[in-house]
Amino acid sequence: MFSKSKIHEPGPKAASETDKPKAPESSLPPTRPLGDFTPSSPRAKPAASILSSDLTIVGNIKTTGDIQVEGVVEGDIRAHLLTVGETATIRGEIIADDVVVNGRVVGRVRGLKVRLTSTARVEGDIIHKTIAIESGAHFEGSVQRQDDPLQGAQAPKLMPPEAPVIAPQGE
Repeated sequence: MFSKSKIHEPGPKAASETDKPKAPESSLPPTRPLGDFTPSSPRAKPAASILSSDLTIVGNIKTTGDIQVEGVVEGDIRAHLLTVGETATIRGEIIADDVVVNGRVVGRVRGLKVRLTSTARVEGDIIHKTIAIESGAHFEGSVQRQDDPLQGAQAPKLMPPEAPVIAPQGE
């Protein structure tokens, strides 16, 4: 029924094929030694920093990168792109090029582009260049358009260290 074909049988090899040493074949990509890290491109953008839902930060945050907040921040935030997650609460001023609010913000929002999604809850003023408010978003405050809303923004000030509280010993 089946017959063996001579097409698939190994035959005499040409001299040029037998002279060349062969490297072992592998389907895995070549490996680099540990510590030999080079980014995929010289201007590779770092990933966004994520503050998880079980995290509470008391103090100001400042970065030139992107932040996604899922927890609670009691302080001002300055970033390139700030995404406020549905479970997040921010009490303080937000200053960013792009702001996307899915959660709760109590304080002023300054951004070139500000977007309030349907799950957003904002209590405070919004100063923006462009704004989008989806149906269902809750907003209490004023809205003001400026060509450069970041210009009048102050950089978050560092909080001074708290003085220790010394309670008098039994009198």
